[in-house]
Amino acid sequence: EAFAVKLFSLFLSSPSQYKFRDLTIEELKNVSKTYTKFTFSMNTYTFKDGSQKDLLNFSGTVPVKYGNSYNIPIRLWILDSHPFAPPICFLKPTANMGISVGKHVDARGRIYLPYLQNWSHPKSTLIGLIKEMIAKFEEELPLYSLSSSDAARQSELLSYIAKITKGETDMKSRSKTGGKNEGCFNKITVVGAGDLGIVCVLAVAAKDVADKVVLLDLSEGAAKGGTMDLEIFAVPNVEISKDFSASADSKVVVLTVNSLGNAQTYLDVIQSNVDLFRGIIPAVSHYSQNAVLLVASHPVEVMTFVSWKLSSFPKSRVIGVGANLDSERFQYILTNLLKEEVLAKDAWVIGEQGEDKVPSWTSCNVVANQTDAMAARNSREKVANR
Repeated sequence: EAFAVKLFSLFLSSPSQYKFRDLTIEELKNVSKTYTKFTFSMNTYTFKDGSQKDLLNFSGTVPVKYGNSYNIPIRLWILDSHPFAPPICFLKPTANMGISVGKHVDARGRIYLPYLQNWSHPKSTLIGLIKEMIAKFEEELPLYSLSSSDAARQSELLSYIAKITKGETDMKSRSKTGGKNEGCFNKITVVGAGDLGIVCVLAVAAKDVADKVVLLDLSEGAAKGGTMDLEIFAVPNVEISKDFSASADSKVVVLTVNSLGNAQTYLDVIQSNVDLFRGIIPAVSHYSQNAVLLVASHPVEVMTFVSWKLSSFPKSRVIGVGANLDSERFQYILTNLLKEEVLAKDAWVIGEQGEDKVPSWTSCNVVANQTDAMAARNSREKVANR
C-alpha cells in the first residue's frame, strides 16, 4: 500500500499522463515484491528525435549465473502507454564495467530481446521481461570488468553511456574519442570481411584514396579466407581488427555485413540484419561521429533507413548504394555485348534493389535498318535477363 501511494505521488508530480495508471501501478507493485532493492523515480527521457517526456523508471540489479554469480545493473523506462507498449531497457554499467556488445545489447547499453519485440498485453509483463533478460544474460554476459588501464582508456565512452542511460541521446553531447587526427587524416573503415568487404578494401587501397583502411572483421574465430590473404600479403596501410575502436575518426564507414544465406532472399533476412546493425551502428557512429555511413548491406533501402535511425546522423551522412553497382555492371555489359559506348552511358538500373529493379536505357541510338533493330531487341532481352 505504501508503495502504491509512492507511485501515485510520482505520477502526480509529473505532467505526463499515464493512460492506464492502475494497470501500471499493479505491475510495478509485482516488480517491487520480487526485486525489493529496485528504486523508482520520475525523470525526463529524451528520444532520438529530440522530443522529451517525463517517464517513470526503475533501476537496480538482476542476479545472473555465468560460472559465478553476478549482479547486472539495469534501468527500465516505462512509457505512458504501458502496459500496451514495452519499456525501454538499458544496462547501467559502473565506472569499472565494460559493455560486451552482442546479440541482445548494443554499444550504448540498450537492451534488445525477443520478449520486447513480441510484447503483447496481458501476456507480456515486466516480471516476464526481467526473467527473459536474466536467461539471455546467462547465455551471453553483457558486462565485463575493466582493468585500471582499460577503465582510463574508456572513461569517455562510459561517460557517454551514462548519458544515454539517463535518456540523453543528442549526438552533440557525445565526447570525442581520439580526435587528434580529425580533419587531417583520411581513414576509411569497411565493416564486414566477406567477399564484398574484401573487394572494398582492395579497391580503396588500389585507388589510393585513403591514408589508412581498416577492415572490421566481426566473424567469430580466427581470420580465414580473404582476411587471411590480406594479412599474409601485408597490404600497405590496411589494418584488420575485431575492435570497434580501430575505426575511430574514420571519414567514411562502409557497411557490407549481411546475414544472407544460400536459401534466403533479401527480405528473409531483414530482422536478422536489423539485429546485427543494432550492435554495429551505435559503436561506429560513436567512434567516428563526423563520418559518412555508406550502406551496402541488403536490403539496401531498409538497412540505410535503419542505419540513419540508429546513428542519429543527419540524412546527408547516411547513404545507401542503391542500384549504383547494378548500373555500373549494366553499362559494362552493354558496352561489351552491344559494342555501343554512347548507349551504355545512358543506361541505368532503377527502382528498388532486389528482384524488382528495372533495367532502363534510351532508344535514341536505335539503328536505322530493320535487321539491326531486331538484333538490338534480341540483345536487350539478353541483357535484361542477365
